[in-house]
Amino acid sequence: MAAPDRSREFDFTTADFDRVRGLIYERAGISLAPIKQDMVYSRLARRLRALGYTTFEQYLSHLETNDEAEWETFVNSLTTNLTSFFREAHHFEILAKQLRETSHRPLRIWCSAASTGEEPYTLAITACEAFGTLTPPVSIVASDIDTNVLATAGKGVYPIERVSKMSADRLQRFFLRGTGAQAGYVRVRPELQKLLTFTQINLLDTKLPLQGPFDALFCRNVMIYFDKPTQHAILKKFVPLLREDGLLFAGHSESFLHAADLFRSLGRTVYERSDRSPHAKSARKD
Repeated sequence: MAAPDRSREFDFTTADFDRVRGLIYERAGISLAPIKQDMVYSRLARRLRALGYTTFEQYLSHLETNDEAEWETFVNSLTTNLTSFFREAHHFEILAKQLRETSHRPLRIWCSAASTGEEPYTLAITACEAFGTLTPPVSIVASDIDTNVLATAGKGVYPIERVSKMSADRLQRFFLRGTGAQAGYVRVRPELQKLLTFTQINLLDTKLPLQGPFDALFCRNVMIYFDKPTQHAILKKFVPLLREDGLLFAGHSESFLHAADLFRSLGRTVYERSDRSPHAKSARKD
């Protein structure tokens, strides 16, 4: 066993880290790599200070008493949320084409990793642009396991730097600039917020609390935190929630080739259901 790091406020042994890894895997399916030990220490040390504990053993034992509020904080602390508006922009071009070519109305989208809201608001902007109106026939469910980021997402307020790469036209059409105490911030227009429903969902839940079907499902840069068996189990739950002609969007570093029985690739990290009829119309962007 490695010697304790005396430069740290709290001892954090390999056994402590392995215990954390086991708990977060069981609770949220997140598979922490060994290189994450320093990150785990820095994030959980704040909880030890806040609760007045002097060892990780005390804190983790408290967690295991089933304090639901602390479990929520524990998961929130270890969840990484990196996002931006129009991240992996080609996906939104493909989505816009799909929305325009789909004959039934209304259309439904699920963003399964909403984080602080940039991705679901980008989906809302895409829908508005696809239909040329601020009230498109589209509804979006935006979920995340982290309640803190969902609270931020629900407000729809961002530092202006977060939208600095957007065109002036998009900024003017979809955001309101803050004044006075809110100078330096923008807020998404209320019309966009009306298209979204924010809710907490743990993808590991045996039954996902959603009613399908969805026309598009965004699950981007989420599966990288799960091992292959967990990924397959989650993808299996996605199948009945997605229309037969629906599209599943993954992150640029993710591949679902190990789940070919469930989804097949259309290229550019876009997937369709493997049981989709070959006669169904494709919204793939060639």
